[in-house]
Amino acid sequence: MIDHTLLKQDATKQQIEKLCAEAKEYVFASVCVNPTWVKTSADLLTGTPVKVCTVIGFPLGASTPETKAFETTDAIKNGAGEIDMVLNVGALKSEDHALVKRDIEAVVEAAKGKAIVKVILENCLLTKEEIKLASQISKDAGADFVKTSTGFSTGGATVEDVTLMREVVGPNLGVKASGAVRSLEDVEKMIEAGATRIGASSGVQIMQGLTSNSDY
Repeated sequence: MIDHTLLKQDATKQQIEKLCAEAKEYVFASVCVNPTWVKTSADLLTGTPVKVCTVIGFPLGASTPETKAFETTDAIKNGAGEIDMVLNVGALKSEDHALVKRDIEAVVEAAKGKAIVKVILENCLLTKEEIKLASQISKDAGADFVKTSTGFSTGGATVEDVTLMREVVGPNLGVKASGAVRSLEDVEKMIEAGATRIGASSGVQIMQGLTSNSDY
């Protein structure tokens, strides 16, 4: 259930190689890396059940739908099987719901039949009503998951938000809790609240029963 994550801008090839080796060892669901590392990760994980997940429009979500669609196509060509796109938060707050939906649909269309799409809502910047609205728009636009956070803004996943997202999307969509999930206890609370995937840079520590001080 864990997306083993390394999204720091100064991540090195050696760190990506270590991430992939850990993901193979613990059979994590995926490694979540920036687009520049997708091909490297895909090559390292060939023949394993571990998928390559990448981020689109990250971390601000403020690119155009066309740009996000191109990024998605390129990432899939390089070996990505999962796409975590950032919602256009500014459009949502401007009540331009048509743009929010079109933005998600562009990525969903680009990924169709090739990769699943998770929509990062960045809940720490949203009101409860906006979280509900963003979750519903994501569902209507054909996304496979809604996700709590980038891990790069003012806050991460909370049990309250995961519960709210699960209530809105129902039982069939995935809910990914990411940001500030640092221990097995955190993971268990998120799963109990309705999460079906966990985004964490602390996957190894979590599996070892330790607590990490990582932000993501």
